[in-house]
Amino acid sequence: MENLNLRGLATGLGSFPFTDPDPALDLVFKYCPQIPFWPQLPKRDNREGMVEQFIQGFPCLRVTGDGIYFEPKNQEDELEKFYSEIIAHNLRYFKIGPDFSAGLYEFLERLEKVDLKNTPFLKGQITGPFTTAASIKDEKGVALLHNPVFMQVIIKGLAMKALWQVKSLEKYAKKIIIFIDEPYLGCFGSAYTPLNREDVIRGLSEVSEAIKSDNVLVGVHCCGNTDWSMLASIPSIDIINFDAFAFQDKFLLYASDLGQFLKRGGAICWGIVPTQEFSGEETPQLLYKKIQEGIKGLAKKGVDEELAWENLLLAPACGLGSLDPLKAEKILRLLSETSALIR
Repeated sequence: MENLNLRGLATGLGSFPFTDPDPALDLVFKYCPQIPFWPQLPKRDNREGMVEQFIQGFPCLRVTGDGIYFEPKNQEDELEKFYSEIIAHNLRYFKIGPDFSAGLYEFLERLEKVDLKNTPFLKGQITGPFTTAASIKDEKGVALLHNPVFMQVIIKGLAMKALWQVKSLEKYAKKIIIFIDEPYLGCFGSAYTPLNREDVIRGLSEVSEAIKSDNVLVGVHCCGNTDWSMLASIPSIDIINFDAFAFQDKFLLYASDLGQFLKRGGAICWGIVPTQEFSGEETPQLLYKKIQEGIKGLAKKGVDEELAWENLLLAPACGLGSLDPLKAEKILRLLSETSALIR
């Protein structure tokens, strides 16, 4: 990755506790002006739920008021239609409709009106294939994680949803960042999780390779603890985003892999502002000190300290969708103040 002057830039993960995109976007442009992102509004409509939002147009999957259900009746025909659109690279077919994302459409309108002179990046996001597949059950009640046909549908379809976003953002002539949100990877390694390392690497490689280009950086977000060496080993992943408030010690165990990741041009996004644990007592100085300790910890294990600072982004530890609006604003303000302190 060329020198992008990331040092301490702030961005966010997507979800907000509003039903109207405008107050969410006001906060985005006020507190994350260098890497603004479109807001996801799960409280507005269940179609804006983390998984529902990105599966419109996928074969046999229906979004209703109660969630997602699997309808295999016309499976062959629907799969054929889906793959014909993939082969034709028909991004319009894979658009995220306005009913599924009021925040995205309002974001695109806002980009027409704001001064983007000091905005080097624009950010979009998709929910990752493993989190998506683990959340949807087939007609027998088995998660699609166990269904190789639909696992492939989800991987291919999500990549197209990301590419449609890229296409929508290209006209602003900014570097684009797409995050793949994979909270489910926090379960990796548990006896109850049917994931193995090779599956994760293969699935995330396929999605990220499809999205990545000279103008697009790909990040992976996991707000739990996972095997970070998996993500560090995928060449098409540029940014690793972790919950630095809760899991910094665990993250540092992977210093050797993270050092290699940084050396090849990767960046680390420190989810430094707590979300669920946010008390209001936290200060920019406290969070800055925590990051300093983290980077010193990496340096002790042989990671180039300056490289870690130069390729450092900041974000809240997780999405803000389940919080109250006042708390969401306080978190973003603290994020912005911490970013200013580092920069």
